[in-house]
Amino acid sequence: MLETYTKDNFTAKVLQANIPVLVDFWAKWCAPCQKFAPIIEKMEKKALGKYKVGCIDVDKEQELVSRYNITTIPTIIIFKNGQSTGQIIGAVSEEDLCHMMIND
Repeated sequence: MLETYTKDNFTAKVLQANIPVLVDFWAKWCAPCQKFAPIIEKMEKKALGKYKVGCIDVDKEQELVSRYNITTIPTIIIFKNGQSTGQIIGAVSEEDLCHMMIND
């Protein structure tokens, strides 16, 4: 089960994390998000402590949506050392996500 990030835990769980964090901005009603969910879950299983994977429900976390200018979902943002280091808009392949985690 993916960890859910909220405005209340985002700083501690994402920005202050000592490993990279892949954050999936999504919504229950978003068909592309639902199709993309298995890839995100695979990424979490592959993480093995090298990085973390979690999600933000855009309907519940408007403050974070605004802060990171999310206008399309799914959107993936990679955070390292408290900073956004990469972003992908739309569903992509597992290979593309792995490449982004390795190279950012």
